[in-house]
Amino acid sequence: MPAEPQTSAIPTDPTARAARVDELRRQLERANYEYYILDNPTLSDADYDALLRELRAIEEADPELVTPDSPTQRVGAQVPSAGFAAHRHPRPMLSLANARNAEELAAWEKRAHNILPDATFTYVGELKIDGLAMALTYERGRLVMGATRGDGIEGEDVTANVRVVHDIPHTLTGDDIPERVEIRGEIYMPASSFERLNEEMSAEAAKRVNDDGTSPAAKLYANPRNSAAGSLRQKDWRMTKGRNLHFFAYQIGYVEGQPEPTSQVEALARIRAWGFVVNPNVQVLPTLDDAAAYCLEWQGRRFELDYEIDGCVIKISDRHQQEELGVVARDPRWAIAYKFPPIQATTVLREIRVNIGRTGTLNPYAVLDPVNIGGVTVKHATLHNEEDIQRKDLRIGDTVLLQRAGDVIPQIVKPILEKRPLDGEGNPVAPQYALPRVCPSCGAPVRKDEEEVMAYCTNDMAHCPAQTLEWLRHYVSRGAMDIMGVGEEVCAALYAADLVHDPADLYHLTADDLATLEGFKAKRIANALKSIEESKQRPLGKLLFALGIRHVGEKVARIVADRFGDIDVLLAASQDEIADIPGVGPIIGESLHTWLANDEHRALIERLRAAGLRMTADQSAPIPVGPLTGQSFILTGRLEHQTRPQAEAALAALGGTIASSVSKTLSHLIAGADAGSKL
Repeated sequence: MPAEPQTSAIPTDPTARAARVDELRRQLERANYEYYILDNPTLSDADYDALLRELRAIEEADPELVTPDSPTQRVGAQVPSAGFAAHRHPRPMLSLANARNAEELAAWEKRAHNILPDATFTYVGELKIDGLAMALTYERGRLVMGATRGDGIEGEDVTANVRVVHDIPHTLTGDDIPERVEIRGEIYMPASSFERLNEEMSAEAAKRVNDDGTSPAAKLYANPRNSAAGSLRQKDWRMTKGRNLHFFAYQIGYVEGQPEPTSQVEALARIRAWGFVVNPNVQVLPTLDDAAAYCLEWQGRRFELDYEIDGCVIKISDRHQQEELGVVARDPRWAIAYKFPPIQATTVLREIRVNIGRTGTLNPYAVLDPVNIGGVTVKHATLHNEEDIQRKDLRIGDTVLLQRAGDVIPQIVKPILEKRPLDGEGNPVAPQYALPRVCPSCGAPVRKDEEEVMAYCTNDMAHCPAQTLEWLRHYVSRGAMDIMGVGEEVCAALYAADLVHDPADLYHLTADDLATLEGFKAKRIANALKSIEESKQRPLGKLLFALGIRHVGEKVARIVADRFGDIDVLLAASQDEIADIPGVGPIIGESLHTWLANDEHRALIERLRAAGLRMTADQSAPIPVGPLTGQSFILTGRLEHQTRPQAEAALAALGGTIASSVSKTLSHLIAGADAGSKL
């Protein structure tokens, strides 16, 4: 097995833990957005899984850091992409926990036996297709909805495009058709079709000519998964139809009008009978040893297929056992993804550079000799932090081992010491790497507490050029103020031209200002100014998130805005009043209150108010208030008259909050039959 991605030790200092959680969530949120919305990932599967494991470990060690908007509490992207209506899944589309070897597979089985000690499990092995998860709804046998997974709760309605995908029937076949049924599966593009598509896109680009006589660079897809996702999100269904997409069905989400299948084996049989294509390599596995052998077999055979797989999925087949095992966080306990090791290559580390993040973090990255890994040319790699670089003993000039799992930016696993450049006395030519002790952007001192993983510029966002630029990019981004036409490059150009120094300056831009920027003609100027003007009507929750306050994510910002309703009420609130909001807590409460109490920040808010921005919350969908408001609940075990999601929905409708874990702030634990460790 290749070396696994490393994770940092859990900081013992509470402030360091909170800071690391903030950094991990930022990286994971960006990765989710790139993966699910942009279809252009820049973080490898291995890196993403390592960050998620580290975040989950810290949250388990300190449950008070868990918030509803944490990536550990949900799946995938948070918002539908532009151009598609939102669709709320009747039952959440969950993600899967990962195993990377037989030992972790055995640990998963042991956890299941801890809950059902007397049970005998039969498994079903399925290939993990690297495509786009899809939920198809049929009413009386006719296709009425096709929706992406999205964040697991809400996805995108792509019904029109789904109808032209190969292997998706418009009408179910057979005599035993339910009143309503949801079929889940994976839309994918064959590897041969992906290669042909990129060739066609390159050929099309070669036909176009720029003003200087050159041809523009072709915008190619990185891999079949991204090409499938991008093809499905075409605004014209005829474009989707020409992309040779296919569908493997693997699960019944829910069924009405007939009994639920008693097992995964029965579910797959029904799916086949209704006219769907089920992957031919599905296998019933009597024991866990058989499951491990199945995974290892396909790890060696993965490149025999004309579609990409990044692992296998092992499921406990019996439906009653599935219900008893239930779900933890975002993962069903009855299924696990056995992830294959990523592709590896070697290259030379030529330079280590540093980016400054929005919150002041010094983020080192590697500049590499270009190397082709899995069809993608790689020039850079993340290095995480100084501690990680020194722990691996990475030095300029080293030949290094890279690993990549289908994404653009890989991780450096280790240096190849046998190839390290040495001087005449056998010592390394390059010294051990150390981060700069002053900020490369503003020259302010760099702070790194002894127990902290990350080093920080001691300046704030408004006074460090690199932080300011990242702040502006965050402010205009989707999910924040969503200012179309003013993206990352435009923010950089506006800042370089001395036109914009903070978010309030955006609202004083004129057509003449924008005309000084390269590439801005009349139509582009008009569109940018229109989008800036429209952003003034974003609700308070969007503005709070856009302001880039540490620890205040998109969902927390909305919760706070909905609670106070108006910026002036929030500005007058005490730290305790903010911290006492369910889902906020003391760390976020302190960060938000401290930021709002700062005179410069209050002046910025007043400038935004004077520019005409909305300073009230969106009350169109208020948080339910009822007899259980202010109380938190956890449900464990099997309930007699309702499923756990139904009971949680009923509690939420009465104003209750569903907690993610047991903590000292928990109000109620509701225990059914066969309750687990929470009891």
